[in-house]
Amino acid sequence: MSKPFSRPGTDSPPRPRAPAHLLIAAALVAGCATPLPPKEDAQFQSYASASDRPATRPVRSMSSFSDSLACMDEMMREAEVPTMLITSTFIPDFSGRVPVAAKQMVVTALSQMSRRSNAFRYVDFEVDIARQDTVQNLTTILLNNNQMELQRPALYVSGGISFVDQNVISTRHGAGLSGPRVEAGYDRNRGATIVGLEMHLGDFRTRTLIPGLDSANEVIIGNSGQGLDLAGRIGSYGVQFNVGRDLTQGTGAAMRTLVDLALIELAGKWTHLPYWRCLTLDNTHPEFRRQLREWYDAGDPATRSRLVQRYLITRGYLPAFDQPLPPNSAVLREAVGRFQADIGAVVTGEISFNVYERALRDFVAVGEDGQLTRVGWTELDNGQAKPVPLAINMQIENTVKDRTAFPPGTNIFASVTVSRAAHLFCYLNDANGNVVKLLPNLLHPDSLVSANQAIRLPDWMVPYPAFVLTSGKQGSEALMCVASNEDPMTRMPQELNAGALTPIHGVKTLGEMRKHFETAVGADKMAAQTLEWRILPAPPAPPAATNGGKK
Repeated sequence: MSKPFSRPGTDSPPRPRAPAHLLIAAALVAGCATPLPPKEDAQFQSYASASDRPATRPVRSMSSFSDSLACMDEMMREAEVPTMLITSTFIPDFSGRVPVAAKQMVVTALSQMSRRSNAFRYVDFEVDIARQDTVQNLTTILLNNNQMELQRPALYVSGGISFVDQNVISTRHGAGLSGPRVEAGYDRNRGATIVGLEMHLGDFRTRTLIPGLDSANEVIIGNSGQGLDLAGRIGSYGVQFNVGRDLTQGTGAAMRTLVDLALIELAGKWTHLPYWRCLTLDNTHPEFRRQLREWYDAGDPATRSRLVQRYLITRGYLPAFDQPLPPNSAVLREAVGRFQADIGAVVTGEISFNVYERALRDFVAVGEDGQLTRVGWTELDNGQAKPVPLAINMQIENTVKDRTAFPPGTNIFASVTVSRAAHLFCYLNDANGNVVKLLPNLLHPDSLVSANQAIRLPDWMVPYPAFVLTSGKQGSEALMCVASNEDPMTRMPQELNAGALTPIHGVKTLGEMRKHFETAVGADKMAAQTLEWRILPAPPAPPAATNGGKK
């Protein structure tokens, strides 16, 4: 019997030689170790700037109490709450588990409650050097040089995130199956975390917290997940699959809800208004947005477009059409864009979910079974929606008790709001008997205004308004605003198309001006309101100073 061939001095068999294709592969891998020329990747890298963009458009950050803030704004406007300067402390989170800018949420909530009522104006000044920015540094320099006067607020908001209890309740279920050629496993877990926020209202002058003006609320943040693992073997090869679904409710939206709720409570308690009416709205239901999203996804784009169009017609954003407009219509996109601008949404001109929700949320209510139900959607779908009647609301905004009489030389501030989009014109009848057009003017040349937006007369929020209203000599003055569905100036006499801030010849009273509008557009297609005030006698001059009878 012969022995296998072996090398001299060894009894082990010879090692097999490496195949030629393995040597070639090794050589190629070694070649890859050298750097690639950058030009070869230029085409690939050119896609980076496009791929870096977000996949979806930004949306406006809203909470369940966004409409409640608007409700408080309207309530304080009707109650004629005077403007109050307010500020706030830094809202700390000592747990470090809620990384949100709660102070900025406070500023936003106060601003949303003051769009029409002008109830609160936030004094923005930061004393912490570590948090000061360019504006704060310039403010400090100007204050130290007596070149700027900082108004002292009357109130301030104090508070903080009181606790974050993670996984207060937690459940976990799992099961597995194992065999010679297959393995399977299933896992499901759920948990809940509670976040608490406490806020107080304080008197800035004495730096004391006012008893009873506090708010302590908490919100539950849930998370859940489920997964499926599957592994098997086919011959000598193994195959594995893993499928998972996870849901985590964010702390940012939860904190905005807590901040909005707290400030509604504090503002309502401070002004002694029934703020709970704004908290019992149907859209504060936790499932409100989720239910609307289900209805949005269940309908086809044509139905959604038709529903939104009927709503825009009722609000004056669109004229009545016999047939619905196509979704890509330029007229519809312009109307949707104006509607988005009025509700504070990101303007895109498209009927997105945010537009759908804001347009149809007034037609959702809680039914007898406690579930959300659609109210009046059939009437909207059939084109039988009743337009909102055109109405106008004017107010004197001066922070005084008696807003019907002013001393000479007093700056007068007023505001006007229309119930639906309309053409707005405002006129002043001064103490000299002149009728002067205030709106439109050079700074606001467009007569078309949006619904439920407070138009300031003058606009005291800008540094250089188009005009000022100053009471004249002793007598009476009046301010009238007229809103109409269509532009009446094309049908008015030429002499009434005078430029802004100049007397209108041939018109002596506001009543005459109103009759011209009624003749042009019809009394049933317009609304008007007049504010009147008296100008008190000038105070007597102080007695001249004497030198004790000496010459």
